[in-house]
Amino acid sequence: MNFLRGVMGGQSAGPQHTEAETVRGARWVRDFGRVRAGTGRKIRGPGGDFPRPAIQKLCDRVASSTLLDDRRNAVRALKSLSKKYRLEVGIQAMEHLIHVLQTDRSDSEIIGYALDTLYNIISNDEEEEVEENSTRQSEDLGSQFTEIFIKQQENVTLLLSLLEEFDFHVRWPAVKLLTSLLKQLGPQVQQIILVSPMGVSRLMDLLADSREVIRNDGVLLLQALTRSNGAIQKIVAFENAFERLLDIITEEGNSDGGIVVEDCLILLQNLLKNNNSNQNFFKEGSYIQRMKPWFHVGDENSGWSAQKVTNLHVMLQLVRVLVSPTNPPGATSSCQKAMFQCGLLQQLCTILMATGVPADILTETINTVSEVIRGYQVNQDYFASVNAPSNPPRPAIVVLLMSMVNERQPFVLRCAVLYCFQCFLYKNQKGQGEIVSTLLPSTIDATGNSVSAGQLLCGGLFSTDSLSNWCAAVALAHALQENATQKEQLLRVQLATSIGNPPVSLLQQCTNILSQGSKIQTRVGLLMLLCTWLSNCPIAVTHFLHNSANVPFLTGQIAENLGEEEQLVQGLCALLLGISIYFNDNSLESYMKEKLKQLIEKRIGKENFIEKLGFISKHELYSRASQKPQPNFPSPEYMIFDHEFTKLVKELEGVITKAIYKSSEEDKKEEEVKKTLEQHDSIVTHYKNMIREQDLQLEELKQQISTLKCQNEQLQTAVTQQVSQIQQHKDQYNLLKVQLGKDNQHQGSYSDGTQVNGIQPEEVGRLREEIEELKSNQELLQSQLAEKDSLIENLKSSQASPGTNEQSSATASARDSEQIAELKQELATLKSQLNSQSVEITKLQTEKQELLQKTETFAKSVPAPGESEAGMAAKTTDVEGRLSALLQETKELKNEIKALSEERTAIKEQLDASNSTIAILQNEKNKLEMDVTDSKKEQDDLLVLLADQDQKIFSLKNKLKELGHPVEEEDELESGDQDDEEDEDEDDGKDQDHV
Repeated sequence: MNFLRGVMGGQSAGPQHTEAETVRGARWVRDFGRVRAGTGRKIRGPGGDFPRPAIQKLCDRVASSTLLDDRRNAVRALKSLSKKYRLEVGIQAMEHLIHVLQTDRSDSEIIGYALDTLYNIISNDEEEEVEENSTRQSEDLGSQFTEIFIKQQENVTLLLSLLEEFDFHVRWPAVKLLTSLLKQLGPQVQQIILVSPMGVSRLMDLLADSREVIRNDGVLLLQALTRSNGAIQKIVAFENAFERLLDIITEEGNSDGGIVVEDCLILLQNLLKNNNSNQNFFKEGSYIQRMKPWFHVGDENSGWSAQKVTNLHVMLQLVRVLVSPTNPPGATSSCQKAMFQCGLLQQLCTILMATGVPADILTETINTVSEVIRGYQVNQDYFASVNAPSNPPRPAIVVLLMSMVNERQPFVLRCAVLYCFQCFLYKNQKGQGEIVSTLLPSTIDATGNSVSAGQLLCGGLFSTDSLSNWCAAVALAHALQENATQKEQLLRVQLATSIGNPPVSLLQQCTNILSQGSKIQTRVGLLMLLCTWLSNCPIAVTHFLHNSANVPFLTGQIAENLGEEEQLVQGLCALLLGISIYFNDNSLESYMKEKLKQLIEKRIGKENFIEKLGFISKHELYSRASQKPQPNFPSPEYMIFDHEFTKLVKELEGVITKAIYKSSEEDKKEEEVKKTLEQHDSIVTHYKNMIREQDLQLEELKQQISTLKCQNEQLQTAVTQQVSQIQQHKDQYNLLKVQLGKDNQHQGSYSDGTQVNGIQPEEVGRLREEIEELKSNQELLQSQLAEKDSLIENLKSSQASPGTNEQSSATASARDSEQIAELKQELATLKSQLNSQSVEITKLQTEKQELLQKTETFAKSVPAPGESEAGMAAKTTDVEGRLSALLQETKELKNEIKALSEERTAIKEQLDASNSTIAILQNEKNKLEMDVTDSKKEQDDLLVLLADQDQKIFSLKNKLKELGHPVEEEDELESGDQDDEEDEDEDDGKDQDHV
């Protein structure tokens, strides 16, 4: 009855439960108050316009009701109140809602209501229309409720387990609640999910959900989860995230898709940015190839929606993440290679040269192409070959430079073009040479029909726009970066300043503009160009000092007391003068190093000069430019320093300071050291060339050995083929014999001494002579083999007892080399003999063919049956006798040839075995010689150490004698040691007796 009365009246179900709830609520208020104490605010007390008793009664119903419908209705009522009365519902109902999530898993409806209520309490999405003060309070409120919720890590694990429910009313609110928790306190929630078993895997399953709402919110959840956490990024990547996200992007229409494509791209950025492991996995998984369809923009009339512009912008940023200059060089170059091979770079260049592309997309495309080609020669060469679709076609570099020196173009676009030009020339000496060559007199187009890159740079360098001056000067400096050849070539450039006046060199024109007092940005650009030009180039320094007005101008600029704006120019002038001293080869007598130092000391002062030189690195824009290679400036006024120039300043500032304080004697010593180093380098180069030549000779010898092996194999195959051919001839001969025997079985025979056509006896004699020659060759080969065996035995005996001195080893090595040379000669003679034998076998085969032809002619000459039987019998008998004799001799010859071929094969095998044995013995001998030399070195080192030790002992004895201490000699010390040992033995004996 008490329970029914509590439910009907909206009161608690009993005194015990009310006390427990009071304690629990007090604990939650205490926790929340402790969190709120950090913000300096107090909890709103009762008396407001919210139904606090109603919330309390609903919480009691959630906690005490046994009927599921009552608890569900109470949770639904709390959900409706949670948006308006967020603080009160959060304080009183959060623990009850978590208890519902734990106990009522079977009812998806009440779980959904509880998750929605918790989302309303924690999330800040509903406070958009409130004024700024209350928005800040609501954000604090969300983070404080999040902190209370994740204080028990089991609560986050509970939400992860709820994601396994397929019911839409459970899964979707759980996704939204987890996303809100990550937005409020991302690092803490990330750590809890990271240590939770299968936590990340459950979240990855959301991408495979067929309901787009859950899938899209799952992407947002993974965005918040992977932000600034490398460990989670790796786990998500290896859970096949790349494949799923690229599939979603393709399904949604690539760049023409909606905001879902943008969310997937941002998630990909989170996974790849500053994560080398994921970038390598992305490249090896061939996912770069799947990026190419993103940049098919279609025709210019297709239109560019705002979402498409956003999507393409993020896609370009994603490409830049893979080839960023901050990545490891190896990873960047491999991605650049993949982008060229799959055609992604070609697609980006198509967008670059297309018409109708929005300005921000064009700018970002230029920056992306810049980093795809930066430092990779193949991509740089391709970019140099790209032409704009104009009439006549112009190179893309020329078209971009026209935009850079045009002051009507947007500032951001001009910065992007400058970055593209810098990346094209980065570590590209070929490209640098092509740019400088367009300025030389021999390559300038006399007709003036086409504008070259060099002409555009010169036009920008001397235009009235200071920004064009700066950009052109920096671009030209990059054409000279770390390239002494082009620095010398640029000295040949002559400029026609006005009609009727002689041409002026480019170097002189730059100094003339400096002395005219132009804008600071122009002067800074020209000074950076001159410093880059003169560094590491003594010839350029000599040309600069040859103009007598340059040094007084620089000293005058440095010595003056100017304002803060001019201090940077003073510092750059000091740097230029210091470069003229440090890289001076003293070829001009009036401006030698020592005289320039004296001039600085008299007119400026060394301390003042060093102080002015330090103005560069102390400038606030210097550190900003030194961070990234890309020239990224908020406005043209900040465009002062170039990234590569900051490296040059860092490299030269210290050495110039040392050079200013060095005396003439130290300079002479340094020059002597440089000369000795140069001599040493020349000696090292000489030996390197010798080693290189020896390597080439070794390679040639190896190639000769390989060719000889191939020839040997070919000869063996030829012998095998010849043996098979002889066997075939034998078979044919036997067949002919059988056929002749059948035809002439009733006929007589003549005597064996008759001839067939008068030729047969001569042929038989010749064959016998050849057999005798083969036998003699065989005996010769056997004797040579015996000699080789004796040589091998001698080598083995000499190897078993190696010499102890260097002379014996030298003689042994000379003897071995002679023996090896003899063996090589014998091998050559054996090969020649083998060739002669093969020729002889060929002759035998031809003779056999002649015999067969004669046999056929004889068979044709047999008379017809009408002739006399006596003549037939006589001829038949004659033929049979001759055939039998021929068969017998042929059989003998074949057996002898076969025996000779077998003996020749055996001799070859023995020769190969002897060669391998000689090589093995030679290697063993070399090892033994190395061991002997090593042991000698060790003995010498030990002798040196013993000598040093004896010397030290002798000196210590002398010192002890000088100090008055008695020093015993070695004999006395040894006797004393023996006496001590005897005394110790006696003491030990006494101790034992005592025991």
